[in-house]
Amino acid sequence: MSFSAAQIASLVGGDVVGEPEMLLTGFASAADAVDGDLTFAEKETYLLAAEESGASAILVPASLNSTVKTTIRVPDARVAMAKLLPHFFPEETFPAGVHPSASVAPTAEIHPTAHVGPHCIVSEGVKIGARSVLMGGNHLGTGTLLGEDVQLFPQVTLYHRTVVGNRVRIHAGTTIGADGYGYVFDQGRHRKVLQVGNVVIHDDVEIGANAAIDRGALGSTVIGAGTKIDNLVHVAHNVEMGRHCLIMGQVGFAGSTHLGDYTVIASQSGIAGHLKLGRQSTVGAKSGVMRDIPDGQTVLGIPAAPDKHTKRQWIALQKLPDLLHRMRDLEKQVKLLSKPEIEAV
Repeated sequence: MSFSAAQIASLVGGDVVGEPEMLLTGFASAADAVDGDLTFAEKETYLLAAEESGASAILVPASLNSTVKTTIRVPDARVAMAKLLPHFFPEETFPAGVHPSASVAPTAEIHPTAHVGPHCIVSEGVKIGARSVLMGGNHLGTGTLLGEDVQLFPQVTLYHRTVVGNRVRIHAGTTIGADGYGYVFDQGRHRKVLQVGNVVIHDDVEIGANAAIDRGALGSTVIGAGTKIDNLVHVAHNVEMGRHCLIMGQVGFAGSTHLGDYTVIASQSGIAGHLKLGRQSTVGAKSGVMRDIPDGQTVLGIPAAPDKHTKRQWIALQKLPDLLHRMRDLEKQVKLLSKPEIEAV
């Protein structure tokens, strides 16, 4: 598709400096851009590379400008890029209807505009909202509810009574609503505690590939509106996430932990159970969280502690080898000083 620089500016609330009628046919990084492409530079340090690239125009924040190429000046270049990419690279569309190989229970309700792809299983009492898409090989358990504009990528499984809001995207291989890890020790063996809750996913959530979100033991496991969960994340039973949280790859949550709105958890962190992570709190990568986190606090390390405290520990650890050498030298000097003086003959 092609757009004039002026059309692009109107899409993102920007201004054109240069040739407003210039036609732009693609969007690329500075390293890959060719004639006709739009690229972007969000900082002064990137502007030179964009100017030297093959791109015809540059998307820049209002604080930057170029004397070499046409620029489209916007309040935030990265936000503008996110808005423009779907125009240059439209997502695949799926025709309304049910594929002949799909298995649909008689009591299921599928909106006429929805798409149910090959080899899907839609169980009794399932409801699928307008324009929602099951791409293929999806299993929707009894009583599952899908809102409007939901996208389930291949091989996503939703266990019974899962509730999914509007505009939710769940990527390939993810399982929602499996049994929580609940057992009680009884007469020498681990007796299963039946998990009878469900999972509730609110609007505008995106869940990455091969994630696992367990249903509640009695109530619901809840994912708040606007939250984004990366690949390979495990969420245990009765976890409740607030709105607009960011959960990076390979994070694991134990049961019944509550996350406040806008919480950020970096990759490969582990969160113990029954904790409260405050609003706008942040957990650094590879951290082990064992205690509650107050609102707005950043923690790091194993066990996780306030970031300044942990960084001081790391700096101290880096100094240990030198300190050990100095201590050995001091020990040698002390031994020499402690030897009795040899009497003169």
